[in-house]
Amino acid sequence: MKLKSHDGGDSVNIEKKWRDRWSETGVFQADPDDKEKIFLTVAYPYPSGAMHIGHGRTYTVPDVYARFKRMQGYNVLFPMAWHVTGAPVIGIARRIERRDPWTLKIYREVHRVPEEELERFTDPEYIVEYFSREYRSVMEEMGYSIDWRREFKTTDPTYSKFIQWQIRKLRDMGLVRKGSHPVKYCPDCENPVGDHDLLEGEGVAINRLTLLKFKLDDSFLVAATFRPETIYGATNIWLNPHEEYVRVRTGGEEWIISRASVDNLSHQKPDMEIIGEADPRGLIGKYLENPVTGDRHPVLPASFVDPEYATGVVFSVPAHAPADYIALEDLRRNPELIEEYDLRDVIRDIEPVNVIKLEGYGDFPAAEVLDKFGVESQENPRLEDATGELYKLEHARGVMAGHIPVYDGMRVSEAREVIAEELMERGDADEMYEFAERPVICRCGGRCVVRLMEDQWFMKYSDENWKELAMRCLSGMKIIPEEVRANFEYYIDWLNDWACSRRIGLGTRLPWDERWIIEPLTDSTIYMAYYTIAHHLKNMEAAELDDEFFDSIFLGNGGPEELRREFRYWYPLDWRLSAKDLIGNHLTFHIFHHSAIFPESLWPGGVVVFGMGLLEGNKMSSSKGNVILLKDAIERHGADVVRLFLMSSAEPWQDFDWRETEVIGTRRRIEWFMEFCERVSDICGGELELEGISGCEPESFIGKWMVGQLNHRIREATRALESFQTRKAVQEALFLLKKDVEHYMRRVENRIDDEVRAVLGYVLSVWIRLMAPFTPYTAEEMWEKYGGRGLVAEARWPEFSEDSISPEIQAAEEMVQNTVRDIQEIMKIIDTTPERIHIYTSPEWKWEVFRIAREVGKPDMGAIMGRVSAEGVHDNMKEVSEFVRRIIRDAGRSGVREKIDEYGVLLDAAEYIESEVGAEVVVHREPDYDPENKARNAAPMKPAIYLETGN
Repeated sequence: MKLKSHDGGDSVNIEKKWRDRWSETGVFQADPDDKEKIFLTVAYPYPSGAMHIGHGRTYTVPDVYARFKRMQGYNVLFPMAWHVTGAPVIGIARRIERRDPWTLKIYREVHRVPEEELERFTDPEYIVEYFSREYRSVMEEMGYSIDWRREFKTTDPTYSKFIQWQIRKLRDMGLVRKGSHPVKYCPDCENPVGDHDLLEGEGVAINRLTLLKFKLDDSFLVAATFRPETIYGATNIWLNPHEEYVRVRTGGEEWIISRASVDNLSHQKPDMEIIGEADPRGLIGKYLENPVTGDRHPVLPASFVDPEYATGVVFSVPAHAPADYIALEDLRRNPELIEEYDLRDVIRDIEPVNVIKLEGYGDFPAAEVLDKFGVESQENPRLEDATGELYKLEHARGVMAGHIPVYDGMRVSEAREVIAEELMERGDADEMYEFAERPVICRCGGRCVVRLMEDQWFMKYSDENWKELAMRCLSGMKIIPEEVRANFEYYIDWLNDWACSRRIGLGTRLPWDERWIIEPLTDSTIYMAYYTIAHHLKNMEAAELDDEFFDSIFLGNGGPEELRREFRYWYPLDWRLSAKDLIGNHLTFHIFHHSAIFPESLWPGGVVVFGMGLLEGNKMSSSKGNVILLKDAIERHGADVVRLFLMSSAEPWQDFDWRETEVIGTRRRIEWFMEFCERVSDICGGELELEGISGCEPESFIGKWMVGQLNHRIREATRALESFQTRKAVQEALFLLKKDVEHYMRRVENRIDDEVRAVLGYVLSVWIRLMAPFTPYTAEEMWEKYGGRGLVAEARWPEFSEDSISPEIQAAEEMVQNTVRDIQEIMKIIDTTPERIHIYTSPEWKWEVFRIAREVGKPDMGAIMGRVSAEGVHDNMKEVSEFVRRIIRDAGRSGVREKIDEYGVLLDAAEYIESEVGAEVVVHREPDYDPENKARNAAPMKPAIYLETGN
């Protein structure tokens, strides 16, 4: 944002001025001292593309918290590094080298890489070097209070030594093993990939399916299923006649599967080869042999069969699969299709066969659940809901039907595994792995498959003792928001062994087998410990850093004293911040590895989880060009505007939506704030010393109200920031405080005196400091311009005084505002301007009745009247009775408050009320002038009003 320099002259770049000042003073460089520390980290970025506004939210949240805690007097460490290991950048470089149009378009148009730089992107290391430089530049422009001395890349030789130390420790504990396992795999990168490596498909699970072989002459149509137990109810096979099918050879057998499925399956069946075409239209109407029952089933056409999913062959169980039942019904209602494939006699004999008994359902639960959901065709979107409900019920409560040999009465959940194993042992079935959803796209742009990796190294997250340790670690952590704790518990329990090494990519070699590279999520689990000593290691040779060195610093008592002291000062990590889509891997691995390697006293303290980002209501996606680069947003609006919008649009764990019109509105609020600072300076005659203003004790009622509101806002903003509620903090520190200040300015605009100047000076001193974490550039400039000493980044965070926050004063000013509104409403009704307005306050006895009603604590007419009579509050019991009824009627709306001096408050506000309503105001303690007997309507906090019109 371009502002006018406080010392005059042309427009200058205030942001650069303060960045330079922060750099010169080293204000954000954190070293051990005698202060209480705060150590927080946010997921270091994988710099394969430019920063967008979603990244801006991710990195602004910890910066706001770091600035806030620093101002509270804590020694705050907020470091940053670059996660450049992995294979996606290799794939990107290859695609650029072969001039892939899509990749070139993305990097030219979305990431805005100059052509001369793009030419060098055939080198993967240059890609990460280029973007890590750009990331740092943009982070500095955003004003992040990072200790850049600790910056490193995960390919640095010293960091690699640290990672090798970590994985050796885990292997020595028996937590690393070698074996085979299905993994997400990018054929273009020739490497396994994790969620961190994906453009699409993050969090997608890998499912195991059973392949059932239906014999056709000397070959098999191979159908995949999650429910092998339903083979006893098969009635037909579905093929998509509009897709390509092929004959393949694998395991000495000839299979017929879709061409689109070969790519995925061939990574699990390395011997698979295509030996010919298979015409699906020619297969329609042919009969196949059921591998279990020996029954013969016809092949039928079905356009719903997805050739990319599993094998592109589906067996039909209409009794228990709603989609199969409705597909058969649709086929029977399609005479053209029946005629085309000559299926009239074929489909006439097909009847559902019961396999599973489910309490509350008959023999054909698929038909019943379709009726329940009102599904009458395959196009109905509720078909998926119907299917999901039935499958869950049958898995949880179903038992095998009595006519099925051996398995009669067995629970479906047990029979499923037993039948699958038996069929595979007999050679009638096989298995495969498939993604739960598609597509899964690597960052390089390649389409991922499931690959069965052999001789692969794995982290043993399946180890029950390790899971128990991780659960204990989690139980001692703060989780924000608390409701995602269940997600962590689920993933700790659910995680199986994780492929922790790859063949190609950037990164650290596996120390005992250098053919492998440690994969990116495994090398980014405890790097927070490395931050504590990273700046010292820059002066050391990697060869000096052996396991004994790291053992002594992180786990023992030896080693270089300075490094050991630094680590022990900062550890354990107080807060870890990252996106919610990383709970299932990165954040949970963080817990696993800390619990295994470090003693309990050094386990992490807490995690904050972020929501996702939207752009004008749509999901942001760099690969689809639906993003706004953070650099562009800064150039257009200024860093403070971007920061303030990102912090005020949603709480960190909620999804935020970047909307240009709202961003512009945020800019106007900052401009208003600067104009207010200037106005206060003018009112105070330019004589302000903000650093020295620590409090204010006004005599006037409205002055006390303003100071009370200010302390209330300080308290609420402070509490919100302590729990990372940035949106609530901005609401209190800017929007609601602005409303309070504007009201105060209207109340005192005709009586500027020394007290008003003192109050406004106090407000300004506090307000600039409250805004400093959110809008640091504006706050620094305002602080310097209006008499603050030093940097506002080092100024003391405002402390609130509970004694200054008076509910009675707040209620009294609310009464004043309600009185103004009531007068204005009456004036609208009578449609004339009165000569004089009379305001009548509540008599003493009504306050006493209010007190008694509050002490009784319930709307009990008899109890209240009994107390009033016994205490002799008022002689006219009929009048008392009417008032008690009013209290009971209005209690839910108005409540009962402590007594206040209504007369004094309204008398003090009389001049303000006159300015608001445009007439003379007379406040009455006693109704000495009341021609229409209005005073009898006065109640505590609800004065009576009479408009004298002169008619």
